[in-house]
Amino acid sequence: MKKYVLLDRDGTIIIDKHYLCDPAGVELLPGVVDGLKKFQKSGYGLIILTNQSGIGRGYYQEKDMHAVNNRMTELLAEHGISIAKIYFCPHAPEQNCNCRKPETGMVEAAIRDFGFNIKDSLIIGDKICDIECGIKSGAASILVRTGKGAKEESKCTGKADYIADTISEAADFFICSSKSAM
Repeated sequence: MKKYVLLDRDGTIIIDKHYLCDPAGVELLPGVVDGLKKFQKSGYGLIILTNQSGIGRGYYQEKDMHAVNNRMTELLAEHGISIAKIYFCPHAPEQNCNCRKPETGMVEAAIRDFGFNIKDSLIIGDKICDIECGIKSGAASILVRTGKGAKEESKCTGKADYIADTISEAADFFICSSKSAM
């Protein structure tokens, strides 16, 4: 059974530009290419889980988000990185849906689609909602200090399984600890 790393988008993979809706603004964060290559080389599939409340708030349309996602996956593909699927929550926080992180709706959809064991998986993000999604779903979780991560660190200490400066450091830690657990 394939294992997966579930990643947040803004502030974790790409620079968080606050309701980004223009694909020209997509920039990969430092350490992303190296880290995602390490995960892929170790046999992990990559899935993205992203809250996109800008859609629910009327700041941009779903097609704009897809254009940003397409640009991000193009940049990653240039480095040989393949994203299995991108799941998104289009709702504003006050809509109380079951898919907006920290809720687990996107994780549950990914498990249905790909048939993996969440206990063998990892959620990486830059906010407490990502870490809490990991806890609620039963996955290990790593906070990265990119994006809002440094500001969110105090909320995540003691909740996240690890706190890393970059996805590359997160990959080193998780892959090493997974091997030692065998």
